Amino acid sequence: MPALVQPFFHAPTSTVSYAVYDRPGGTAAVIDSVLDFDAAAGRTGSQSADAIAAFLAEHSLTLGWILETHIHADHLSAAPTLQRRLGGRIGIGAGVTEVQEHFGKVFNDPLAFRPRGQPFDRLFADGETFTVGALQGRVLHTPGHTRDSVSYLIDDTVFVGDTLFMPDGGTARCDFPGGSAAELFGSIRRLLALAEETRLFVCHDYAPGGRPHAWETTVAEQRRANIHVRDGVAEAAYVALRTARDKTLPMPALIIPAVQVNAAAGHLPPPDSNGVVYLRVPVNVL
Repeated sequence: MPALVQPFFHAPTSTVSYAVYDRPGGTAAVIDSVLDFDAAAGRTGSQSADAIAAFLAEHSLTLGWILETHIHADHLSAAPTLQRRLGGRIGIGAGVTEVQEHFGKVFNDPLAFRPRGQPFDRLFADGETFTVGALQGRVLHTPGHTRDSVSYLIDDTVFVGDTLFMPDGGTARCDFPGGSAAELFGSIRRLLALAEETRLFVCHDYAPGGRPHAWETTVAEQRRANIHVRDGVAEAAYVALRTARDKTLPMPALIIPAVQVNAAAGHLPPPDSNGVVYLRVPVNVL
């Protein structure tokens, strides 16, 4: 049966989260959920998670998986919020251990970055399979943007995270720790070797030129029209383009809180002695 997909667009971070499910009354996975965060006020909110939970309830869906395509640097994950309410297992690519090790040193906070992938419930290796109700899923390791980046192939759909944007948006940056434009090119060619009708769902859309936001494309559309990696673009040309563009990009606005929280599977640090939760800000490091 084809996968059913419901997107949820988070305008402040231009992030698209997804519920993918087999049928009404069946089982769902939620991919790349967002915890609302007001950085100026230091306040979290659950409006985005509330919308996902309401959709699952409306369609009588059981939450089986809460999946992350990678450790995001531009938004906080709502995975623990959804898990507390609805259950499900939190999964991510096995490369997360490398990301945790790196940022554990950056923030000098071993409590927040537990060893061996904790507190994630499942670390997926390349090629591992899983189910979402009657749907069959497979994990594709797609590094380049980050070391832990994976894409989730579920039936006729692929959730590509930050590997690809819509064709007029090109591809994701590769200047984060462990990033590699050459690796990303290889990961993208792996995705674009899938059947041309395969549906691809992106994690971000910045609406180039002011067009309406969009998040669903196909392998055929990407091969024909992606401004960075369409058919005929050689690896060397792509690496040169991506490297030059990355040098012009600012740090994501939420990278400091996001990587602290997301590397701990979306969990905030434990409260201090006064009962208040604090996030660290490394100075002159990033």
